[in-house]
Order: sequence, then structure tokens, then C-alpha cells
Amino acid sequence: MSEFTQTATVTQQQTVVQPYVRYDPGYIRTIPGIVKIVCIVLNLIGFICIEFSYFSFRPQGSFFNTVAMLGFWFSGIMLVFYLFHVCEKFHKIPWLKIELYFCAAWAALYMLASSIAAATSIEAFQAAAFFGYCAMIGYGFDAFLKFKSVRAGEIAQGSRTVQVQQQQQTVSTLTA
Repeated sequence: MSEFTQTATVTQQQTVVQPYVRYDPGYIRTIPGIVKIVCIVLNLIGFICIEFSYFSFRPQGSFFNTVAMLGFWFSGIMLVFYLFHVCEKFHKIPWLKIELYFCAAWAALYMLASSIAAATSIEAFQAAAFFGYCAMIGYGFDAFLKFKSVRAGEIAQGSRTVQVQQQQQTVSTLTA
């Protein structure tokens, strides 16, 4: 007599979203919302430090301002998307992965831009470099949060539940 064991794994995934655009200020009080606002403010302060300098036309300042303004606009647009639940309406778009890649890239770009700005002898550039390093930490932390969320299989807004069931079946057969 021989036995044969068969195992089947069934995974059920349920995504619950509200597919309409609405204003919800509650996102501002969450950790990702606070980090996003901090990054927006740091982008703006770093940009202002360079722009009000007499030497803002130098390549170091132009590169820093490019990084700061692209970060400002991307983070600002994403903040508006979260506040008005646009990410929930279009939940099929991998928002978390997009933000993960952007935040990781911006952390690296801010490290580069801030190091270049700090290497100058211009005080305004050095002040901007400080805010750039702070923004680098903010974007790095946001990338870490997004990485954890992507790894857990979450979506940007709404809820997703995953249920895994395993079934085992043992079959005995007679052999002659």
C-alpha cells in the first residue's frame, strides 16, 4: 500500500476602494503625509537659499535648484493626489512603486547636489546644502516606508486583504 499526499494552496485577495474623488485632510496627519510635507518645505527652503544668492547662476546652484524644484513639484502633486484620493480612484497604477523609485532616486540626487553645494565657499549654498541633506533624509525615510508597503503587498490608498489557505489531501492506493 502506498500513500500519495497532495497539497493545494489557495490565495484570495480582496481590494476595497472608494472610486470617487473626495477631499480628505486626514492624510496630512499620517506619517507619510507629514514626511511629504516636510520634504516639500525643505525643497522650497533650499531653492530659496540658492535663488536669493548673488551666485545663483553658477552650475552648482542650477543643479541644486533643478533637484529641489523637481522634488517640490513631484511631492506636491503626490500630496494633492493623496488628499483628494486620486491614488485610490486609480488604484491599478502602482503608486507605491513609483514613489519608491522616485524617493530613492531623490535621496541619491540630494546627496550629490548638497555635497556639490557644500563644497563651495558661498554661505547661501552651504545653507542650502544643509536643507538638502535634511531633504535627503526625508526622501530616504519615505523610500523606506514605501519599500515596506510594497513588500507587504499594500496599495497606496484603500485596503487590500490577502488570505492564504492550505489544504492537504492524502490518498492511499493499493498496489498489487
